[in-house]
Amino acid sequence: MIESKRLSVVKPTVHTRYHIDFDWWRKNDRDWRVYLQSYLCPQHQESFQDAREGELVDWVDPQTAEVQRVDGLQHVLIGHCAQQPDFITQRTSMVDAVFRIFLSNGNAALSCEELAERLNRPADTILRTLSGIRVYKGLRPIMEA
Repeated sequence: MIESKRLSVVKPTVHTRYHIDFDWWRKNDRDWRVYLQSYLCPQHQESFQDAREGELVDWVDPQTAEVQRVDGLQHVLIGHCAQQPDFITQRTSMVDAVFRIFLSNGNAALSCEELAERLNRPADTILRTLSGIRVYKGLRPIMEA
């Protein structure tokens, strides 16, 4: 007798932590760098106009002092542009605001409850949006074992 194996699919909850999955971007959108460049502040829009794709810079982790090579565009976007006071406004759409929150917090994982507090939106609405079949802007759950 052959025993059939059932696949276990874990359904995200409001406690599931999400982040921007930059690997998803690289695999699913050839123009991901152009998209990220559109989030740069005016000062960096100009300086990254002629930047080479995949240009790496040294970054020192403030917690561990470990030096890592990171993507220059992501580094300036997260470290400077996303820190500007007008990066997220009341007129920013929910998905875009979630994306921008992750950029502004260094892409540290957050739950839908934590996002709801920052956005003043219901956690269930955020969960339904982020956990659907479509992946918006690489916003994906971190499935912890």
